[in-house]
Amino acid sequence: MAETTTRAAQPRGFRSAELGWPELHRIPHPPRRLPLLGDVLGANRATPLQDSLRFARHLGPIYRRKAFNREFVFVWGAELVADLADESRFAKHVGLGVANLRPVAGDGLFTAYNHEPNWQLAHDVLAPGFSREAMEAYHPMMLAVAGRLTDHWDREQAAGRPVDVPGDMTKLTLETIARTGFGHDFGSFERDRPHPFVTAMVGTLTYAQRLNSVPFPALLRRAAQRNADDIAYLNRMVDDLVRTRRTAGGDGDLLDRMLETAHPETGERLSPENVRRQVITFLVAGHETTSGALSFALHYLSRHPEVAARARAEVDRVWGAAAVPGYDQVAKLRYVRRVLDESLRLWPTAPAFAREAVQDTVLAGRYPMRRGAWTLVLTPMLQRDPEVWGADAERFDPDRFDPKAVRSRPPHVFKPFGTGARACIGRQFALHEATLVLGLLLRRYELRADPGYRLSVTERLTLMPEGLRLHVERRAGGSATAAPVADSDEAPAASASRCPVSGAGD
Repeated sequence: MAETTTRAAQPRGFRSAELGWPELHRIPHPPRRLPLLGDVLGANRATPLQDSLRFARHLGPIYRRKAFNREFVFVWGAELVADLADESRFAKHVGLGVANLRPVAGDGLFTAYNHEPNWQLAHDVLAPGFSREAMEAYHPMMLAVAGRLTDHWDREQAAGRPVDVPGDMTKLTLETIARTGFGHDFGSFERDRPHPFVTAMVGTLTYAQRLNSVPFPALLRRAAQRNADDIAYLNRMVDDLVRTRRTAGGDGDLLDRMLETAHPETGERLSPENVRRQVITFLVAGHETTSGALSFALHYLSRHPEVAARARAEVDRVWGAAAVPGYDQVAKLRYVRRVLDESLRLWPTAPAFAREAVQDTVLAGRYPMRRGAWTLVLTPMLQRDPEVWGADAERFDPDRFDPKAVRSRPPHVFKPFGTGARACIGRQFALHEATLVLGLLLRRYELRADPGYRLSVTERLTLMPEGLRLHVERRAGGSATAAPVADSDEAPAASASRCPVSGAGD
């Protein structure tokens, strides 16, 4: 708790870069900067992340952009990001779209400022909810929800209709986190339209992103009212869920931990308001990013039949004739995991994270930063850095995550879950769920891409392939096609790195 105290007086971050970067003039910016407006020529309000990637390719590993009266520094070079990972000099910065989510998520794990004590309290209380024992208990529920997905896909296939990949992955991951974490069933697969929770969630994420693209929030008056209505709905829904649990009790899931567990050292408990914020945080973050990761992975599998065939052969070999895979069998899908990692490399669904200086320092020995100065790390560009990933860094190739290839790369070049103490607490949950689902779908279906589809990425703070539809065909034999064979592949180093929840590493 000492770290929290020392950072209590720290600035929350400068709104404009010139206040925190004494030698800002040394950092390039786009040409044709306009007075008052800044670097808005050619910008698209709907795709700020993809605009930033385009500028990054032209301006290099560190650059700046100005929008109206606010200037931001962007970083993606591997050397610079490795320096920003130094926890003794840098910490998470809550800014841009993340800060815009505070009206709904407050001091939840994702949106808390570093000086707010509830972050450490909630982290310590909830970390055991992502232990191996807890994950093993979630596994049957993940299987049950996946069964609802395959039932739905079977019906769509029988009717000759393509499946809506992003929509169905959103249903899957929402039901998974709701059931495993909070004992709740949204009935997503029984609905013709998205559950109102999803509609409200998408509304709040979209509004948070739009706030960054206007000079005055008053210009979004109608959108602000819709956002307030969305937040009110999310709060009511979660309050009802918590009220029911207090009456009926649970079975030791995340919600029970929030309501009943005291901090092991201080004896503190989460307040009712913070419980609401944490539930909303987990429901949103626990399904939105995983659904995107699964959707991108299925897109690439459909476009690379040789990769899908290799992954499917691994599933058949490792799971064999078992009706359903056991918990330990999921981690043995090492090539399937590489497919997932490579999809996250190209399109990390949480596509950026911000870091701020906790003291006056010099980034990578070249760029002075005052305490509180901050920068935004562009994860998709970091993970496409040709100096690290090669001249073909834009190409989809799961063998980049072969153990030897992983060991040959420097640290801090693969960051789909953020970095440091504030990295994703649910990383192992998301990876287990996504690997399990990919294995089940590969085992059951052949995936057929629409030849006319071209990948289009929609942005709402998170990333998702837009309009992705796939035709699925049941495989001969249905589920299992081979007897189990010992898997001799060495476990990839990427799989071995552990979430901060359980200790070392990123």
